[in-house]
Formats: sequence, structure tokens, C-alpha cells
Amino acid sequence: MSILITGANGTVSSSVIRSLSGTAGVRVMVRDPAKAPSDADVVVGDLDDPASLDRAFAGVETLWLLTAMGPQAPYASMNAVWAARKAGVRHVVRMSAIGAAHDAPTRNGRLHALSDVELAASGLDWTIIRPAFFMQNLLGSVNGDTLYGATGEGRIGLIDVRDIGDFAATVLRAPAPHKGRTYTLTGPASISLRDAAADLGQVYGTPIAYQPITPDDAHRSMLEAGLSPWMAAVNREYLIAYSGGWGDYTTPDFEKVMGRPARSFTDFARDHATQLRP
Repeated sequence: MSILITGANGTVSSSVIRSLSGTAGVRVMVRDPAKAPSDADVVVGDLDDPASLDRAFAGVETLWLLTAMGPQAPYASMNAVWAARKAGVRHVVRMSAIGAAHDAPTRNGRLHALSDVELAASGLDWTIIRPAFFMQNLLGSVNGDTLYGATGEGRIGLIDVRDIGDFAATVLRAPAPHKGRTYTLTGPASISLRDAAADLGQVYGTPIAYQPITPDDAHRSMLEAGLSPWMAAVNREYLIAYSGGWGDYTTPDFEKVMGRPARSFTDFARDHATQLRP
């Protein structure tokens, strides 16, 4: 078995690599070998450069396909799918986006829908994973005794990235039972950031207030922090959707495959207390 991990330096793929620890035949693809994870079997390739993928994909049986968020994502995914077909890859496990659809409220979701359809029509065996809002997105959001957030009172089925890594690793090790399946991964409960603040208060032993900020204010802050206009605009689209209740649901997909519930927000908060509240 040979598994290739793309996006190896990102938050999710790093978690996938950790969850695959001890699994034989795992390789990671990076653009810059100097930035490769330590103790990894490394190949050099760039999803934006089709010519670099033939060698990187050689001998691969199962591909973990994660593309960076951006307007170029369908191009990168297209290159990977084409290279996988040429290399004889048997199964592609693709990281998509929550609610990916042609009528999704964010352009990121609409772009992922295009790539999901392309993979499904490729002739390759495939599995698509669509995770909910990451709990890790809240790291650093507590200032003093206040949690700041721009999702209003919207409830969201938050998921811990560690669970995404565990789920993906399970599918990558034995992909056949998951052929043609699309999984939407959420945590065990749909909660608001006001609920999250209450949970944080229990972890810290002191009350934590929730201070909502508007998606427009968050958008301005992201631009001031140096985020690209495209990324800032898409994040604003997500914040508006979540504020309106778009993410208020959970699914049984994680527990059905893993045989255990996903981590709760309280579990996450306890494990990341110093990062949540620097």
C-alpha cells in the first residue's frame, strides 16, 4: 500500500499525517523539501504545476487530495485528478468543504462542488470528506475574559481537526468500504459561540463572556491583518451564512465510521486551553 498526502504542511493534512503514524507506505508531497514534516518520506510536487506530478504520483495507490482555498483550487484539483489517472492511482480521498454545492452561499463551497463532480466522473474510486467549521479556528479568540466571534448567535456543528485526521486516516488505510461515499463530518453537538464561552468558563474556572462582532467588522480586520481580498471576502460569506443558522446541524457520519463520538468542544477547550486564551 502506498498513500500520498498532499497539502502536507497545512493544519488538516498535518493531523492526517499524525493519525497515520506507524502506517507503512505513507509519503508526503511538498513544494519545498526544507519545509517537509520531520521523519517523513518526502516527494516534491506542486498541484499548480502539472509537470511536477508525474514523478510525485508514481506508485501511489491511494491519494489524500487537499487543495488550498482560493480561486485556483479547481485548477489544482483538476491537475491532481489527471495525474492520478495517468499514474494508476486506485482511490482518491478528497477534502472538500462543508455544504459544497452549486448553490452554496460561499464561492469556496461552489468551487469545491465543481471539483467534487469532476472527481466523481473521473473513473477513479473516490471518497469525499466535507468537515464542518474547525474548532481550531477559535484558537486565540479569547482576549482576557471575553471570547470574540463573528458568527452571531448561529449554532454550528463544530469539529476538532484531530477528528478529521483520525477519520481520514481510517479511510486511507482501507478505502474500499468507502468507495463512492460523501461524508459530512461534524462534532457531537451544534453550539453557538455563546455556548462555547460558557464551556470555556468551566475549563478556566472563571466566567468568559461572548462578544459578537459583525461580519463586516471581521472582514475589515482580516484585510488589515494582511489577508488577501479574496480570502477575506470568502470568510465574510461564511460568517454571514453561519450567523443565519446555515451550520446548525450534526450528522452521524463520524461515529458510524469510527465507532466513537467526535470530540466535544469541552474536550477541545481543555486540551487547548493555553492556545485559546494566550
